[in-house]
Amino acid sequence: MASTTTDHVTMLCNRVAKNRRRLAAWRKREGVTCFRIYDRDIPEIPLAVDDYEGHLHLAEYARPHQRDAAEHEAWLQALCAGLSEALGVPPTRIHLKRRQRQRGAQQYERLARRDETLQVGEGGLRFEVNLVDYLDTGLFLDHRITRDRVRREAGGRRMLNLFGYTGAFSVYAGAGGATSTTTIDLNANYLSRAARNLALNDLDGSEHRLERADGRQWLAQAHSQGLSYDLVVLDPPTFSNTSRGAPAFDLQREHVELVQAVRNLLTPGGVLWFSTNFRRFRLDPAAFAGLDGEETSEQTVPKDFRNRRIHRSWRLVRQA
Repeated sequence: MASTTTDHVTMLCNRVAKNRRRLAAWRKREGVTCFRIYDRDIPEIPLAVDDYEGHLHLAEYARPHQRDAAEHEAWLQALCAGLSEALGVPPTRIHLKRRQRQRGAQQYERLARRDETLQVGEGGLRFEVNLVDYLDTGLFLDHRITRDRVRREAGGRRMLNLFGYTGAFSVYAGAGGATSTTTIDLNANYLSRAARNLALNDLDGSEHRLERADGRQWLAQAHSQGLSYDLVVLDPPTFSNTSRGAPAFDLQREHVELVQAVRNLLTPGGVLWFSTNFRRFRLDPAAFAGLDGEETSEQTVPKDFRNRRIHRSWRLVRQA
């Protein structure tokens, strides 16, 4: 077992060093400072390793192995120590998470309560991330390109960010000249972080609204109130339990109704960016009735992600 662990440490460090060299010119050209440096490249080492400006965030994906619990923990710690030495990153800046298939409220559960946050840059903007307390950091790196596309389309438009998480899309839209942004999420902690992200980028005026609500219930009310938007980002969770009386959300079951409800809020010619990280998602063409557009997944998955199926995305325009 010890020799296998040593071999795995060597394999991982060699691959990470190779990836860092491969991405160096691209990162300098694009100004990318937060990126994926290892993406489960080696089957025996099922980790995703993200570099947040010198802080490493490691997510272990469950995979069968022959190690007992103590051996597996020693294996993980050896990998972390190897990365620390190979990349010159202090152990205190390496954060390991175990990612398993989750449903409902599990995806929102807090892993720790250290409240250690870090400010990082992306696209000339600033964002708060938490590499310790939650499974997800607060900034999904695989949506980097999509966020920039939204910024380029936001000028002079009213933007809606539904299931808005920590508001990164809203920040990009505001920076792109959106006349207003509205961020909807049921999770109060996420909305607080969205408020801080907006403030970090001097976008904390009254034109940037934050509202705590279940996305489906909010859509029904918004339509009855006659609200409309020129640009909408819809990046819903795959599954979600709610704590405010709404039934559990299931994207596969509900995506037709959800997308059509958003279409009803779009102005003629308005743009909807729809995306999902659900790998088994099966699109019902009825969802796109009254919308023109195309799947953009090949364009929006960034260069640093070996997994080209990390998400699927569509750019859709409401017919006149």
